Amino acid sequence: MKMTAGDFPVNEKIVIVEDDESIRMLLEVDLSSNGYVAKGFDSAAKALEYRTEEPPHVVIMDIMMDGMNGVEAARAMRSSNKLKSVPIIMLTAKDTELDKIIGLDAGADDYVTKPFSVLELCARVRAQLRRSALSNQEARESVIESGGIRLDVNLREVFNDGEPLQLTFKEFELLKYLMENKNRAVSREELLCRIWGDDYCGETRTLDIHIGTLRQKLGDTADNSSYIKTVRGLGYRFIGGDK
Repeated sequence: MKMTAGDFPVNEKIVIVEDDESIRMLLEVDLSSNGYVAKGFDSAAKALEYRTEEPPHVVIMDIMMDGMNGVEAARAMRSSNKLKSVPIIMLTAKDTELDKIIGLDAGADDYVTKPFSVLELCARVRAQLRRSALSNQEARESVIESGGIRLDVNLREVFNDGEPLQLTFKEFELLKYLMENKNRAVSREELLCRIWGDDYCGETRTLDIHIGTLRQKLGDTADNSSYIKTVRGLGYRFIGGDK
């Protein structure tokens, strides 16, 4: 959805795709009166051509429309990097279980049948906004960044100044734990317990070897480290590029 800067203010933006003008106008007025910034389109094709710097917060979409229907539009949104996370509420007169399954499988997050209560629809919009906010917060919390290092917990990816690093499972877990405890001196015993498990009986040398290979991949050396410092007699400390 292309929207130019200035089309929407900073409030939550709701796009309505509905070919029935009376329903579309009703939703625009009611959503606007509830504090949202509502923009209506009479076809999915027009909505998908409309763009902005930021995607809308929620899309309310009729299924039965001339040209591209709501199911096809939902699939197009889910295949778009910019729109794939935007919540979609299907609005339609079709209320059979199969119709709902088709809509949900196409990527819809909720399903409201006509005739509908505007109060209920607004409540469903609020629910989708809450879920989206929670999802965005969890996504942010799953990424740890320090200095030039970016570690994505969910994707299990690590980048150093934008370049991907190929880490083993233990190296990844070590880096993650050290980054989570940035600037704290973490003992060898704590690292072995957290990464290898409470019942690990091996030598601390195993940890030191893994730290050594992790340092190499980060571009560190034991004598001149930008990320992992040795704390003599204790363990290691992640400094995150801070000298």
